[in-house]
Amino acid sequence: MASSGNGTPQHVSGELFKMMAGVEMTHIPYRGSAPALTDLLGGQVQVAFDTMAASIEFIRAGQLRALAVTTAVRSEALPDVPTVADFVPGYEAIGWYGVAAPKNTPTEIVENLNREITSALADATLKARLANLGAEPMPMTPIEFEKFVVEETEKWGKVVKFAGIKSE
Repeated sequence: MASSGNGTPQHVSGELFKMMAGVEMTHIPYRGSAPALTDLLGGQVQVAFDTMAASIEFIRAGQLRALAVTTAVRSEALPDVPTVADFVPGYEAIGWYGVAAPKNTPTEIVENLNREITSALADATLKARLANLGAEPMPMTPIEFEKFVVEETEKWGKVVKFAGIKSE
């Protein structure tokens, strides 16, 4: 199982799969997605958990076969590809980005930033570009985002412990 490196989201996504499916795979860490995908394309490794943005053009060109997406629902970019959860109920691993501000940032500034970011994410051109890369906006309120971060931290903490991942 190739990944873009020890402790990366791609690595822990594979470890979550191993944990939930009860399967064994040897983790082969690379220094980034490019060398991992190169070895996957060349047959040196049999499977990789990687980002849609890094792999989608290889999938579209028929050079890689997408087995499943790790999101809870099928991707608009690859609608014929099932989810891992179709085979391993409850599995979900999403890549996400968030915007944070220092703890004591005034509420009105946080609310203004949230409103502007949410507005930008609703823009049809941006949504189409993100969808082409296999990404989907997840606008949230600051309170929803805080809860999301706590839940993600707890979930992935369990996976890191299960896999025995240590910082380098």
